[in-house]
Amino acid sequence: MSQIDLQIGHKIRTKRRKLGISQTNLSKKIFISPSYLNLIESGKRKVNVDLLLKLANELNIEISDISKKEDTNLYQNLMDLLGDNLFEDLDVTNFDVKELVNTNPLIAKALVKLGDNYKKKNLDIVNRVENISGKIIDGRKNSFPGEVVSDFIQENRNYFPKLEEFASNFYNKIQTNNRAGYSTICEYLTNKHKIEVKDVVPDEKKPFTKQFDTVKKIFLLSDYLTLETKKLYAAAQVVQLEANEIIDEYLKSFSFPTEESIKLTRVALLNYTGAAAIMPYKPFYDECIKERYDVELLQNAFATSFEQVAHRVTCLQDPNMTGIPFHMLRADVAGNISKRFSLSGIEIPRYGGACPRWNIYKAFTMQGKINAAVSKMPNGEKYVCIARTVEKGVGRHGMDKTLLSIGLGCQAKYAKDFVYADSLNLSDQKTETPIGINCRTCDRMDCQQRAFPPLHKKFDVDLNKRGISVYVAD
Repeated sequence: MSQIDLQIGHKIRTKRRKLGISQTNLSKKIFISPSYLNLIESGKRKVNVDLLLKLANELNIEISDISKKEDTNLYQNLMDLLGDNLFEDLDVTNFDVKELVNTNPLIAKALVKLGDNYKKKNLDIVNRVENISGKIIDGRKNSFPGEVVSDFIQENRNYFPKLEEFASNFYNKIQTNNRAGYSTICEYLTNKHKIEVKDVVPDEKKPFTKQFDTVKKIFLLSDYLTLETKKLYAAAQVVQLEANEIIDEYLKSFSFPTEESIKLTRVALLNYTGAAAIMPYKPFYDECIKERYDVELLQNAFATSFEQVAHRVTCLQDPNMTGIPFHMLRADVAGNISKRFSLSGIEIPRYGGACPRWNIYKAFTMQGKINAAVSKMPNGEKYVCIARTVEKGVGRHGMDKTLLSIGLGCQAKYAKDFVYADSLNLSDQKTETPIGINCRTCDRMDCQQRAFPPLHKKFDVDLNKRGISVYVAD
């Protein structure tokens, strides 16, 4: 039985139960026996095309949704978790993980959730010891609520149609010269909601980016912010005042572990809708097609930032106007990934940093310039990837800024529609950069940058031989 057959069975069972339909009733409607349906749902029988069409019709689902291959993000999250030293002696293989994801993804999700909780509690213990001892044991921050946000966005394919509709309607009210101007949004807040918007220089002892006084109805924005960021925050403030019910509806559709994760997700949806208001779906989509996703040209067209555009192009998932399925991530100089989303199929690690060969890290060596590359995964899949650094922080002389790298990419088959592929020779294997996901899950044993041995291969140190790294004997 193939992995895809196993997954189809699980998805049929999950959808049937969600709709409250018994095996007996469903089997009658598609003219098979309940026992045969049970075998299908258990992954013990294949599903022919005719039967698949009947099931899709009765369950009101797309065939593509139940026949697609394993959830690569779930697979990678589980591989990342099992890469912990705690599981070294179990000899878990890639096949074992794929089989679990395909046959019982709910159990796989439960394990990832358990792993998140384990790591969170471990960090809590470390933090308590640090507080008691006064010594820094581990400088890492607890980012797990942020991971929940990523899971929520990934599950919704970073597309929220009701918020897109709200944003387009708002844009039609305030657009000027095909743009949503910052001053126009501020005027809207004043005229519609009696809110005074002020750009102020914060007190150095009490820095902030934005503050909204709900009683006095004063919205303060730091003058250290760029105009693009101010515009996004102002638009998001409109969303907070007018679209909370829509956001609540989306939040209720997902199981959040903590109140903190709910609030962070709300912030993400506010910013999502704010971005949609200044880069409304159809005009933005049309411009993307016209300019072949030239990020800098799109910046100029909509008066937004590089990161805002890179994030926005991943949202174009309207079935009637679908953009290129991109992946997007943001990393700091230490390799920490603070934003991740993948529709391209590339697997982005959940814990820690990604492969050091990814051009998102190379971008730090050529600050402010777009670096384009052809990246090839161990499975042979090729991606056209771009990366560029951006600065975050206080726009004032003498104040330090944070340097981040923004990565954006798609499968090589979309190269003709992605302007950055024009400078790359996709037919020349010598120009490809072999990459992995991270060292723990990577099959490449010829990598000089390998920092850890692979989880799924036996590791032994030969005192008399050394390959290109300490973890490679041959």
